[in-house]
Amino acid sequence: MAVRLLTLTAAALLLAGCGSTSPQAQPDSGPKVVATTSWEAGFAKAAGAKNVTVIVPKSVLHAPDYDPKPSDLKAVADADFVLYAPFESFAPKITEAAGSKAKKVEVALDNSRDKVKTEVTRLAELFGTQDAAKKWNADFDTEYTKLAGDVKAKWPAGQQPKVVAQAFVGYAADLAGAELLAVYGPEPVTASKVAELAGKSPQFVFENSHMSTGTVLPDAKAEQVMLVNYPGDDNDLLGVYRANAKAITDALA
Repeated sequence: MAVRLLTLTAAALLLAGCGSTSPQAQPDSGPKVVATTSWEAGFAKAAGAKNVTVIVPKSVLHAPDYDPKPSDLKAVADADFVLYAPFESFAPKITEAAGSKAKKVEVALDNSRDKVKTEVTRLAELFGTQDAAKKWNADFDTEYTKLAGDVKAKWPAGQQPKVVAQAFVGYAADLAGAELLAVYGPEPVTASKVAELAGKSPQFVFENSHMSTGTVLPDAKAEQVMLVNYPGDDNDLLGVYRANAKAITDALA
């Protein structure tokens, strides 16, 4: 990794000299934010950041395995903030390798309703965009309440559904108003864990599409619902809840 970073540092200096720009940047006013993935970018946008660059392309399913490019160092070198998750250790390393003065910020990637609002507020205080974040949080509350109501309206026979969920999408049980019987992961699901989960007799399995290894309970009657954590190309965090609400209501129907 050290040799790779030295090579990237030299390349970043060359890029700086020729005025190269980083891909996926969205020039605008306000602080320049570099986010490792669209998940961090979604939080940044919700907090009011308008100039956001995403490093890891969506084709890379496991961000910690990403191999940074010279253009990534150029983006980091010009940034005011670099947002990353604790498990994405390459981000602070390339920030230091680029000699960047950007503030390195670990983002709590948790899409639970209250934790999202808390994190958006915290980031806005760093960015100086508190008014934008306050508005987003209000819009988020309105949208979340509507989506939760839409899902509840689809409960079979008006009965609360019973689910098991992958650890990183457990928040979707709250969105669905479901009874969360158990969680699994992020480590591989063992035979004993499968037996434990099946023993709970869930109606649905909420699976993380970004970390899926296939059918979780192959011999059970539970329907597996694929859910997302990462926003789409627009980095709109609200899109995550809309997509998941639709996936759940389709399954309930």
